[in-house]
Amino acid sequence: MMRVGLALACATVLAACSSPDHPAAPTAAPAAMASSAVASAVPAAPVQPAALARYDGYGDMHFGMDEATFDRAWAGELKVTTPAAGSSCISKRPQWVKAPTDFAFMFEGGHFVRYDVGTAKEIAPGGGKVGMSEAQIGSLYGDRVVEQPHKYVAGAKYLRIAAAQGNAALLFETDATGKVTQWRVGVPPQVDYVEGCG
Repeated sequence: MMRVGLALACATVLAACSSPDHPAAPTAAPAAMASSAVASAVPAAPVQPAALARYDGYGDMHFGMDEATFDRAWAGELKVTTPAAGSSCISKRPQWVKAPTDFAFMFEGGHFVRYDVGTAKEIAPGGGKVGMSEAQIGSLYGDRVVEQPHKYVAGAKYLRIAAAQGNAALLFETDATGKVTQWRVGVPPQVDYVEGCG
């Protein structure tokens, strides 16, 4: 009799805990609890940083930005070239640049329009870089590559890839052996200036 009374008391207490005023909290199935414990114990894969080189600009800087906005977004010191007489085209280089051909931002008419890369340290949108062969560029960019002969070097080429969106383009320059020597990204017509600001 005492057991029945004890069971009845327990049932009454449990029923009170799940009354309409205080619904019982759902309990997780043991398998779900175990899988969430395992998931939280497994470290997440490292997040890859966003690529700095893009078809619409570089890092936080976007094509079309005026110089003052660009300088604030860069937040670092830049070496500035003097424009040629009658030109509004200038280049700005980060302080870490050793050779002028390694890296430069181009501005024309007071706006950011292009950047040039001559080092294998930077990776172009889509994965290309200095030192790759023409065949490697072809395998990365496929039928989007438009070949043009180099203006000054016999056998060398320009490999132009239009952005999937917008009007920007990526342009690789090769030497006569088909190796990429430099690349640039920008908007027309500046991306196609062969001599840069020259």
